[in-house]
Amino acid sequence: MTLQEMQRDMDRAYGAGATGVLVSGLVWCLAGATGLVGGAWTAMLTLFFGGMLIFPLSVVLARAMGHSARHASDNGLRHLALESLALLFAGLFLAFSMALREPAFFFPIMLLAIGARYLLFQTLYGRRSYWCLGALLMLAGALCLALEAPMLTGAFAGGVIEIGFALVLMRQVRAGAGGLRQ
Repeated sequence: MTLQEMQRDMDRAYGAGATGVLVSGLVWCLAGATGLVGGAWTAMLTLFFGGMLIFPLSVVLARAMGHSARHASDNGLRHLALESLALLFAGLFLAFSMALREPAFFFPIMLLAIGARYLLFQTLYGRRSYWCLGALLMLAGALCLALEAPMLTGAFAGGVIEIGFALVLMRQVRAGAGGLRQ
C-alpha cells in the first residue's frame, strides 16, 4: 500500500477519526462539569479515566454511523495512533506532576500534549485539518497558562474545540469530501 492508500483506508474505516474527536471532546466537557461539582482532582481524574474510554466508545459510535472501524491488516499506519500515545503519557505525567504544585496547570498541559498528538493524525488520516486541531488545542493550552485562566477553562476549551472539529469532520465525511488532503 502507498501512504495515500493507507491514509484512505484509515479515513474510511474510522470516518476520518471524527467519532474519536467527538468522544474526546465530550470527555473534556464532562471533566469540566464534574470539576464544577467535585473540584479540581475530580475533574482531573474524570479526564484521565474518561480518556481510557475514548477509543472503545469511538469504535462503537463509528460502527453505528456505518463505518467498519477496521483498517486493513497490512496497513502500515496501524500502529501510529498507538505509538503516539507516548506523547499522551508524557503529558499525563507532566500534568499530574505539575498539578501537585498548581492544579490550574493540569488542563493547559493536557491541551498542549493532546494537541501535539493530533498533529500526527494528519499522517494517519491524510487530513491537514488535523494540524489545525492540534495547533488550536496547543494555542488554547498556551493561552490558559499565559493568562492564568481559571482551572476549568482549559477543560471546556478542549471540549468545545474538539466537538466543533468533530462536527466539521462528520460533515466532510457525509459529503464525501476528503478535507484538506495532501
